[in-house]
Amino acid sequence: MVAIIRILFVLGCAGYGYVANISWLPDLGDPFTAYAGAGIGFFIGMLVILIDIFFKQFTVRNILSILIGAGLGLLVHRLFMMVIVYADFPLASERQLGIATAIIFTYLGVITVLRGQDEFSLMLPFVTLDKKGAKEELILLDTSVIIDGRIADICKTHFLPGKLILPRFVLKELQLISDSSDPLKRNRGRRGLDVLNKIKENPNLIVKINEMDFPEFSTVDAKLVKMAQVLDAKIFTNDFNLNKVAELQGVKVLNINELANALKPIVMPGEMMQVKILKEGKEHDQGVAYLDDGTMVVVDNGRRRIGQTMNVSITSVLQTQAGRMIFAKIPENGDRPDRNNDQRRDRHQRHDQRRFGQGGGR
Repeated sequence: MVAIIRILFVLGCAGYGYVANISWLPDLGDPFTAYAGAGIGFFIGMLVILIDIFFKQFTVRNILSILIGAGLGLLVHRLFMMVIVYADFPLASERQLGIATAIIFTYLGVITVLRGQDEFSLMLPFVTLDKKGAKEELILLDTSVIIDGRIADICKTHFLPGKLILPRFVLKELQLISDSSDPLKRNRGRRGLDVLNKIKENPNLIVKINEMDFPEFSTVDAKLVKMAQVLDAKIFTNDFNLNKVAELQGVKVLNINELANALKPIVMPGEMMQVKILKEGKEHDQGVAYLDDGTMVVVDNGRRRIGQTMNVSITSVLQTQAGRMIFAKIPENGDRPDRNNDQRRDRHQRHDQRRFGQGGGR
């Protein structure tokens, strides 16, 4: 749509140049003068398009700051020149001074507003430069966090403030994944669409689809970061690389994995916990158990206790990039919670064996 508007704009400039009688052009004859005017109009139209593309890297907030700063600078220049009139300078000197002060005050006005745009507030309808005045936070949804699925449960807890924004290019990527020929990708994509439906059914949340796109960027991650900068929004993602790239560019990120790590219970060496040993460890005679949140517990001398529920003593806690690992050991007097029952059962079995043996002897 933007490309069509640009083409029509350039054609309009060329057409106006063709029909307009430009006085300062030399008389080249009827057709050639019109053609020259059309060429000049086309050139001016292309120049305006290039300026538009250059300013595309700036946000609307920055452009408004520049325009307002330039306007304030020119206003101060006008007031300054009204005073200079009374000094009775020569006309040539007054013109030179007017041009110089117009440039200086415009520059100072733009720089002043740009530097103080976070604190500067202009009381005009629909125009504000104070981002602190925004009452709601915008949160952009990434494909990874939608497919993950835990966002639906988090939304039910009311811990997500603000409005959830689903970019159109993220929805398109999710649809492409759900239509993939790979069964695994197709199932993940369809699960993501189901999660979106659950989120939209939540009456306590506002989910809006945003049509903003950035054709100059080829990847969804780059578009998300740019969109977050434009809207002054946060990104909700589980993608480790996107997390780091966004933080490098000053964009705030909400990461479910970091939230899950922060909510894990704190354990200290020497504490006791009850775990069920599920499999062998990498080292000799180790057993491995897992807590409810997925934290791995490595138990020394636990290999022979696979399938058993044990009381273990924590020896150390290791924090890694993949998560947290807990190392534990079986205390000397520690065993399964039902150890007494096992001991009683063993005594009964030995007693029965002795009775059986005695009976056989008779």
